[in-house]
Amino acid sequence: MPFVPVLKLSELPPGSVTEVSVGGSLYALCNLEGTVHALGGECLHQGGPLGQGNLADGHIVCPWHAWEFDCVTGASSFGSGQCVPTYEVKVEGGQVFLQVP
Repeated sequence: MPFVPVLKLSELPPGSVTEVSVGGSLYALCNLEGTVHALGGECLHQGGPLGQGNLADGHIVCPWHAWEFDCVTGASSFGSGQCVPTYEVKVEGGQVFLQVP
């Protein structure tokens, strides 16, 4: 699976979340204490845009109904065993690359 450039690291400061689109699919990228993580961009609850949410205690908080997902594992904080998919990320030369399926 290829790595695709998605944004400049300067566009995603520590403690922030953003949404990117690659090939018609949405992804949520979060910068957790200087490390970038990527998750599927749609909330499992009702499809809310996770990349438009907030970051709180290492979780992305969906802007629609406040469902939370761990930035590293994608696990829901509701303990239901539900997870959003996670994706590999690398940063080179100030550019963030996402490995897409």
